[in-house]
Amino acid sequence: MKLNVGDTLPDAQMSVMSDDGPARVSLSDKLAGKKAVVFALPGAFTGTCSTSHLPSFMRVMDDLKEKGIDGVYCVAVNDPFVMQAWGESTGATAAGIEMLADADASFTKAVGAEFTVEPLGFINRSNRYAALVEDGVVKVLNIDEPGVCDLSTGDRFIEAI
Repeated sequence: MKLNVGDTLPDAQMSVMSDDGPARVSLSDKLAGKKAVVFALPGAFTGTCSTSHLPSFMRVMDDLKEKGIDGVYCVAVNDPFVMQAWGESTGATAAGIEMLADADASFTKAVGAEFTVEPLGFINRSNRYAALVEDGVVKVLNIDEPGVCDLSTGDRFIEAI
């Protein structure tokens, strides 16, 4: 399935860090009854993801709240330990972005966003996209071409919604 406006996001089991360690959460449960932003990127601690993509959403958190956004979720094909460390080290968690680990890339594959660049060790990583999701249904979708970080940034996404 290639993700499109009007699609309902598949119910994926994501991993997060809880007070008791790694835990599985249902993406559908997280999005139920909410107006949310789900954005994805290739990986935690990678160059452009750390210096441009994630910080762009941190910069627009107040603007997103003004537009009625109830939650902002960052998805990457990493484990929950890495996602927690990245969220804490960048300040994204403190800014209100919830870091969701798609550790086995099942969600990324289900929405048709996976790509592989073996020399970099990127196996089934997520392409960059940002989606406005209302009660699990995609209302706005900005997808970047592989290797590009533009349309899916927080700054550009605010313009789209």
